[in-house]
Amino acid sequence: MAPFPIQGIVRGDFVVHLVAVDDQDPMSSVADQVAHHAIGRRLPDTGAPLQVFVGGRELPASITVAESGLQPLDFVEVAAG
Repeated sequence: MAPFPIQGIVRGDFVVHLVAVDDQDPMSSVADQVAHHAIGRRLPDTGAPLQVFVGGRELPASITVAESGLQPLDFVEVAAG
């Protein structure tokens, strides 16, 4: 378990956040951690499940940061859908 910095934005927002996740966090947790900074603040909480996208490709919610192949400071987009 190690801290892992990523850049993240929630689709529809305009602010990119630097978020420290753990390399063993699943993508579902990464989505929640990124969304925490926008959902309910600048974007409404629709209650829809969150997905993580990298380069337009959706990452499965169950894979970990380490399994995903992400590199430190990579950019992810979180979308409710």
